[in-house]
Amino acid sequence: MRDLLEELARLLVQEPDAVQVEQFDDDDGTIVLELAVGSEDYGRIIGNRGRTANALRTVLKAAAVKDKRRVVLDIVD
Repeated sequence: MRDLLEELARLLVQEPDAVQVEQFDDDDGTIVLELAVGSEDYGRIIGNRGRTANALRTVLKAAAVKDKRRVVLDIVD
C-alpha cells in the first residue's frame, strides 16, 4: 500500500523527492497512511474540490480489498 501511494503521489507532484509516506497499523488491522508533499504540491494532491484525494483513497481501498484490510489516507502538512 505504501509503495503504491508513494508512486502515485510522485507522478502527480512537481517535486517528487519531497513525497513522504508513513504507514501505521492499528490494532483492528486498519492501515493508516500519512502523505506529506512539498508545500507547493498540496493543491495538486488534493485536486479540485478534493477529487484527486478521493481518487487516491479509492485506489488504495480497492488495493486493500485484496488483503481484506481497511486503509485510511491522511494528507498531512
